[in-house]
Amino acid sequence: MTGIIVLIVVGALFVPQYGLFWRIRRRRWLQSRQAVEDALAHLHQFQHDGRPASVETLSNTLGTSTKHTLDLVNRMAQLDLVAVTGQGMRLTAAGHRWALQIVRAHRLFERYLADETSVPREEIHARAHRLEHTVTEAQVDKMDADMGHPAFDPQGDPIPNAAGDMKEIESQKLVDWPAGVPALIVHIEDEPPEVYAQIIAEDLHPGMVITIVDMSPVRVVIGTPDAEHVLAPVVAANVSVREAPTEGVEPAGVPLTTLEHGEAGRVVGLAPACQGLTRRRFQDLGLTPGARVERVMQSAFSDPTAYRVRNTMIALRREQSDLIRIERAPRKEQEIDT
Repeated sequence: MTGIIVLIVVGALFVPQYGLFWRIRRRRWLQSRQAVEDALAHLHQFQHDGRPASVETLSNTLGTSTKHTLDLVNRMAQLDLVAVTGQGMRLTAAGHRWALQIVRAHRLFERYLADETSVPREEIHARAHRLEHTVTEAQVDKMDADMGHPAFDPQGDPIPNAAGDMKEIESQKLVDWPAGVPALIVHIEDEPPEVYAQIIAEDLHPGMVITIVDMSPVRVVIGTPDAEHVLAPVVAANVSVREAPTEGVEPAGVPLTTLEHGEAGRVVGLAPACQGLTRRRFQDLGLTPGARVERVMQSAFSDPTAYRVRNTMIALRREQSDLIRIERAPRKEQEIDT
């Protein structure tokens, strides 16, 4: 009997979402900066998309009850961050400025994590979401300057500058693009995570030039210079494209990663996905068009790999060398150089 009573008490306290512990934790979270900022980001996205935001949409996004969401909205209204009208909720001028600061911090963190760390692509969004609530506006300004003021995050979303201005690029969904016409990937939606993971698995990213080879109600076949990729239409709808320009697109050649041990090649360019400090670092290392690169050594765990560039040995992780496009040196040159 005692054991049953203990189980009942423990359940009442710790049952996920319903136990007293979780209710107290949720109530405290609703009083936090993160709750306000997550709500502002939701309202900003809906306003940007031209969709009406409501207590229900906010409640679904935050995973909170209607009652708790109403309490949060009332608190934000008292802070002059939100105005409630007959058409739904809208950000005030102060709310809009704060929301842009959150978006800016999030996308800068995504850019940093993609360029400067080995965090897997599928984890970048969640990590940036946690970090965006930990910085001040001055710290965001410094991070932006240190990174060279990048214009877009890894998914192709524009990064607001300190004044709140953002570059916008016209695009359309990949599923609406005509077959056989080259297109440039300009944006990949990173939510829901399950769909984003499938796009990552096909190694598609902004800056790639692709062509629709075949489209049917059950699959979209995409051609790139290196391979063909097959996506379900519902997944392909998360990819946005525009007409491929003649300049500033994925350079010709193959990834540096494809070099075998002892092989050499010459750099033809860096992928558009390579931005900010990473691009400058590669250039400082001499990885500029025409530079000779030789694969000379690989670590016991297959990563990183050592390359010789301009008589200097450098080590690159696979995700870094994938950003460097090269042309293999002709066989005669390989033999002469070795």
